[in-house]
Amino acid sequence: MKRTGSDNPNLVNLIHDLKKLSLDQKVKIWKRIAEDLESPTRKRREVNLDRLGRYTKANETVIVPGKVLGSGEINHKLKVAAFKFSRSASEKLDAMTIRQLMKDNPKGKGVRILG
Repeated sequence: MKRTGSDNPNLVNLIHDLKKLSLDQKVKIWKRIAEDLESPTRKRREVNLDRLGRYTKANETVIVPGKVLGSGEINHKLKVAAFKFSRSASEKLDAMTIRQLMKDNPKGKGVRILG
């Protein structure tokens, strides 16, 4: 029988930690992110910078359960957490990992999912 799911140990550990934090803090956003990251790679979200700029406000915290791509520009300050960033996107953004966001904001207050 073929095993399904990710072979990436970092992703598997992140999903486990997200679910654990969701139960510990009684916060649904982390469980939702874990479920989104469990989906197959071809269904995972990819978001360009122009979409982030269009659908966010200044000083907002956004999480992308997938990859942020560097196409476009953002003209306001924004905190973005994602599983992966393209090189050009990480140069243009205040980029952080999902794990960093979990540590900084375990309750998930003021965090929006985009993608």
